[in-house]
Amino acid sequence: MASLVLSECCGLRPLPASMRFRSKPRLPAAPHLSFVSGGGRPILSAGFLRDWALRVSAPARPVIVEQKEGEGVIWALKEEFDPGMPPPFGLAEIRAAIPKHCWVKNPWRSMSYVVRDIAVVFGLAATAAVINNWIVWPLYWAAQGTMFWALFVLGHDCGHGSFSNNLKLNSVVGHILHSSILVPYHGWRISHRTHHQNHGHVEKDESWHPLPENIYRRLDSITRMLRFALPFPMLAFPIYLWGRSPGKSGSHFNPESDLFVPNERKDVITSTACWIAMASLLAGLTWLMGPLKMFQLYAVPYGVFVMWLDLVTYLHHHGHEEKLPWYRGKEWTYLRGGLTTLDRDYGWINNIHHDIGTHVIHHLFPQIPHYHLVEATMAAKPVLGKYFREPDKSGPLPLHLFHDLSKSLKQDHFVSDSGDIVYYEKDPELSSSSHKSK
Repeated sequence: MASLVLSECCGLRPLPASMRFRSKPRLPAAPHLSFVSGGGRPILSAGFLRDWALRVSAPARPVIVEQKEGEGVIWALKEEFDPGMPPPFGLAEIRAAIPKHCWVKNPWRSMSYVVRDIAVVFGLAATAAVINNWIVWPLYWAAQGTMFWALFVLGHDCGHGSFSNNLKLNSVVGHILHSSILVPYHGWRISHRTHHQNHGHVEKDESWHPLPENIYRRLDSITRMLRFALPFPMLAFPIYLWGRSPGKSGSHFNPESDLFVPNERKDVITSTACWIAMASLLAGLTWLMGPLKMFQLYAVPYGVFVMWLDLVTYLHHHGHEEKLPWYRGKEWTYLRGGLTTLDRDYGWINNIHHDIGTHVIHHLFPQIPHYHLVEATMAAKPVLGKYFREPDKSGPLPLHLFHDLSKSLKQDHFVSDSGDIVYYEKDPELSSSSHKSK
């Protein structure tokens, strides 16, 4: 048995020649050997022989570690969690762990959040316009931009149907909220549905998906800068609405776009018309109030909203301390793709933007209302095990996330053109050029 090791599928296979025990291993005598268990991981160390058990709670890769201690050698068999392995549970088991009341949608409660957020938006605008002080304006821009983002999240819930069971109510509220911040409701709703249905798939995912190397190598220097050099990726959303991501064509405003099927074109026309109506209203207000006032009241908060949206959506799929897999072909499943998403803690902002940071359960079950996501996540965590990555705790403001963002943009550049399980790779040339430019 000394030449055998547990395989990834929990069977036995020959130990690679480079890792087999020496014919005369420099180990202490038998009476001084023992297996000690740390967190369910057996470790061979000096001591006396004890019983041990190998407990497998998630797919793992066996890793043999050689450590020198004095003149002897300690061998350790450790379980290394492999996030790319199929999970030992299914969607049904996760669903069963979530309390039944978490699936209930309360339209009155949903509407209360809409009323609250709209009241705050108008209150902030009125206060800033009356005070009209350049000390106050930056505070207003940060607060109002965050509230625009909160309105987007509520419209996002309408698009998922988690706002209520009434399709007409969802559509009306969604159009009002999204049009007010220049988002074409149905166009975005449909593409976002595609994102959820194909999350974690290299080619079929819709937003912030990795670029295969062949597409990445064809990008010109300006496009690479816009995608990977801050602050440009945080201003990408309006560009995405008009032209999608590199390697994909179409527009969220064009009913003939390949984003949509024929029976969705009427919805897209409706949303585009609402967007044009809002743009016309803003143009009229600019003529009445003056460009500077509209720049202060609307344009800058809109820019802050865009940065919030790009920051949050990017970090829900990037920036973890360990590389997470992306899938193709037969390796992709809805569950495996959803389990590569990340929860994030935003401190005080959690309540303001309606707990959108509780993202794993939202991606797997987007019909759960936002006000039940935290409870549903807590109930599902024992089933998810290591497939749930506990988010770093935030201070009052989520300033720690800028480190994760910057690190990811410097090393998550492309994935291999082949392989059904792939991980982000780094372009040394891009990293060195961006470093030189600083």
